[in-house]
Amino acid sequence: MNLLSLLPLLTLFIQGTGIYGALSGWLEAIYGEGRMLPVALLAAAIALDWITGIAAAYKDRAHASEYGRMGTLRTVFVLLLPLFAALLDASLGLPGLFFYAVTIGLIYRTWQSITVNAYRAGWERWIPKSVIQLIDGELKGKAEALFHAHTEESEHNEAALSKKKDKGA
Repeated sequence: MNLLSLLPLLTLFIQGTGIYGALSGWLEAIYGEGRMLPVALLAAAIALDWITGIAAAYKDRAHASEYGRMGTLRTVFVLLLPLFAALLDASLGLPGLFFYAVTIGLIYRTWQSITVNAYRAGWERWIPKSVIQLIDGELKGKAEALFHAHTEESEHNEAALSKKKDKGA
């Protein structure tokens, strides 16, 4: 292996470290000092949720549904809710009670979504049966939401097609 071939990886590492340094200072200013681990866990969970959600949507052929389009707003909400909790803690002089409760709750909820999406994507063989039993309600809820999204989308498409036919007649 040529050492010059490692230069792009080294450059990426250095740039990544600089980005991390800048980002961590900014995140600590927003969420509070010493809270990088829960924020990083939440960010990793959100990334995994997006990956599994996209895979599940392609498998279900639901990638154009309204539910999927709202994903960006949900992500912003999930990232801002711990900020709100941190501000609430600061205003009440608490050491992080609301921040940790909200952030851990969001991580747990996102973990459930990751698991359901992975199951819907066809990756259920990597999910223990006991975990599938824990997410059974969530799985049914997403299946129902998917059904309603398909029904609404079909009705919308039929109405648009009907309007085109009426204009053409």
